[in-house]
Amino acid sequence: MFSGIVEEFATVVAVEKEQENMHFTLTCSFVNELKIDQSVAHNGVCLTVVKIKDNTYTVTAMKETLLKSNLGEFKPGDKVNVERSMMMNGRLDGHIVQGHVDQTAVCTEKIDQQGSYTYTFKYAYDREMAKKGYLTVDKGSVTVNGVSLTVCNSQDDSFQVNIIPYTYEHTNFHMIEVGTKVNLEFDIIGKYAARMLNMQ
Repeated sequence: MFSGIVEEFATVVAVEKEQENMHFTLTCSFVNELKIDQSVAHNGVCLTVVKIKDNTYTVTAMKETLLKSNLGEFKPGDKVNVERSMMMNGRLDGHIVQGHVDQTAVCTEKIDQQGSYTYTFKYAYDREMAKKGYLTVDKGSVTVNGVSLTVCNSQDDSFQVNIIPYTYEHTNFHMIEVGTKVNLEFDIIGKYAARMLNMQ
């Protein structure tokens, strides 16, 4: 479980394809604190550490993960938002994030608000999935590339988020432009609420 509060960037060092899987080797400041089998969110995708060597660590993504996320586009030098799993004795500064990306979205607009930024993201809308909670609501929570954010201007297939300077500088949001693909995880509480309503 995660909170959507990104710790820092990790830099992709190497990408290796093995049958339908992809192995990503990365480096970041807390490599020496990691352990094999530990969970780390990468752009919001929970992946397991499988190897640690020479100040780098390696994680593996399977086909299903690659199809539902932007991880398949990773290349050496890319900056990835990373967050270690949440400590249960800490504050939940973001919202409950599972690290299970639901789908991708594309940035369709980026507006400079003289210091802060407003982004618009568009995603494939499915009416049946929306009934199950795969949607956004105004002032609700959504995770974009692993970042816990508040939704604005929610539409059937799009929404906006406002990014303050700190978040812009300390996550890979400063690299997101019109046309950039991002990972989405809709609010798990909303999914459960929708499921319960549909069972009545």
